[in-house]
Amino acid sequence: MSKVKAHSLFTDFDINLFKSGKHYKLYEKFGSHLTTLNGVEGTYFAVWAPSAKQVSVIGDFNFWKEGAHKLNVRWDESGIWEGFIPNIGKGSAYKYKIESHNNGIKTEKADPYARRYEHNPKTASIVWEDAYSWKDTKWMKSRKKKNALNAPFSVYEVHLGSWKKQIEENRFLSYVELADQLVDYVKEMNFTHVELMPIMEFPYDPSWGYQVTGYFAPTSRFGYPEEFKLLVDKLHQNDIGILLDWVPSHFPEDAHGLGFFDGSCLYEHPDKRKGYHQDWKSLIFNYGRNEVKSFLISNALFWLDQYHADGLRVDAVASMLFLDYSREEGEWEPNQYGGRENLEAIAFMKELNEAIYGTFPDVQAIAEESTSFPGVSKPVFLGGLGFGMKWMMGWMHDTLQYFAKEPIYRKHHQDDLTFSMTYAFTENFMLPLSHDEVVYGKKSILNRMPGDEWQKFANLRILYSYMFTHPGTKLLFQGAEFGQSEEWDFQKSLDWHLLQYKPHKGVQKLIKDLNKLYKTEPAFHEKQFEQEGFEWIDYNDAENSMFAYMRHGNNKKDTVIVVCNMTPMPKNNYKLGLPKAGKLKQIFNSDQKDYFGTGNYSNKLMITKMIPWHFRAHSVEVIIPPLSVAIFKYTV
Repeated sequence: MSKVKAHSLFTDFDINLFKSGKHYKLYEKFGSHLTTLNGVEGTYFAVWAPSAKQVSVIGDFNFWKEGAHKLNVRWDESGIWEGFIPNIGKGSAYKYKIESHNNGIKTEKADPYARRYEHNPKTASIVWEDAYSWKDTKWMKSRKKKNALNAPFSVYEVHLGSWKKQIEENRFLSYVELADQLVDYVKEMNFTHVELMPIMEFPYDPSWGYQVTGYFAPTSRFGYPEEFKLLVDKLHQNDIGILLDWVPSHFPEDAHGLGFFDGSCLYEHPDKRKGYHQDWKSLIFNYGRNEVKSFLISNALFWLDQYHADGLRVDAVASMLFLDYSREEGEWEPNQYGGRENLEAIAFMKELNEAIYGTFPDVQAIAEESTSFPGVSKPVFLGGLGFGMKWMMGWMHDTLQYFAKEPIYRKHHQDDLTFSMTYAFTENFMLPLSHDEVVYGKKSILNRMPGDEWQKFANLRILYSYMFTHPGTKLLFQGAEFGQSEEWDFQKSLDWHLLQYKPHKGVQKLIKDLNKLYKTEPAFHEKQFEQEGFEWIDYNDAENSMFAYMRHGNNKKDTVIVVCNMTPMPKNNYKLGLPKAGKLKQIFNSDQKDYFGTGNYSNKLMITKMIPWHFRAHSVEVIIPPLSVAIFKYTV
């Protein structure tokens, strides 16, 4: 049996960067790499295990025998074990057998940097390398404009395992099949981006991917790494961006994962008050350890570099920010200043975002953050965390709470919808109706709406129309775009058969048209994060549950007027105060017949009158159908 040969990919500079937490391309050094040494083909292995007494590579090439291939520890106290093993090639399965200095504890671990893993329930790493030839040059050169803060940014959130299944064979669609079916659908629906719930390798399906064990490998459930690249490539070739859910907040305790890696708390914080999530029964990264910071930031950049991702949606940021997150008194320790902020995690997030935008200025980092922590989407040099956008959880909560009420009671809750505008421009907000809102007994979005069938769908159409005309970018979870009736079930395909029914088909067409409107009307995106991009016409008509506002773009001629009727009573001759004289045309109406609306109310070309209203010199009378949103624009 061939022996381990001394070999290293690390320079002294690499080691210094790693130790100082500033090495952001560790994936080029750690893990398994196909190599030729002195004319002999084989694989180089490198793993960080500073508490190890011995590290062996075990695999299908040595009958998983401990000690057959012992790695060499570096002399520089970096804790890195490495070596070249001849005649081990692509496709070989392996793990690290680690004997610890800590009471001789032995662990058997998958490679934290592996590019591919066995299909679950197997857990070994696989030596892998692909030579995928990208064809998305046009997108990559132009994506800075597509991912900009003043560009339309409408995201379709997808769980690959349940979006659509191969029913006859009772299996997932593969990355290759998704590269056709998902891409064609997203393009048809006019979404600008797709966001994938975590596709990094994970062992437990009910975690939806949020309990990651293979941070550098797309899950083998749907195919090979190069096939996932094909999916990304096809999205880009069709002018669609891709965001990846990324989980730096916690990781599972599975025996083959990062936990207690070398017989010590290597990746997790050793203090349970900072290192263990009680809610998720998982471990928390030690953000104050330089080598861990290098691991995480390298991982973020890996997906942007190797897989051409257009951004990362960072999961559970709130849990990272606060030491007392989901903890009772006495279960957490204040920081050095006596506060509840996790200073090490905050410093990490700032470094992360500086690295992301410093290396890839044409992508977006988006925080899923539910508190009022200030400056989440402000640049680091201005004291912020440095994210590009933040989920607007308050808007989501207040809006769904409002729409769940019977229309007769809405006049008493007008402020549920107006309140968001008091803080809408304090951050760069994304409006999410995500997977979290359609699980655990919350019902589907459709079935949160009150009333009979027609009213449920009419309310749903108002909700979406209001969402797409509200300042901020948009995110909609799969199935919501056609009014999925049941809660989301990760084990089942979406209920695509519902599209044979007019109400569901109507909602789908509404979303398709709203996406197009959002993209083609500059007023809806050019100033979506600026106060100047929004102006109330009237938010005081609570008695009629009516709202009216204007959205502005860079050019005054692009201004649009939005009027919302939250009751099942049509509003005839509803008077609106306007800033100038002119002719108005209706450009959208959520009550259209092909949306499953009544189709009975429409506005012809309207001319303003010199009659003051809403503290403005001009006004016009419009017809607003029941439970609907109408949008108007001045004609040139």
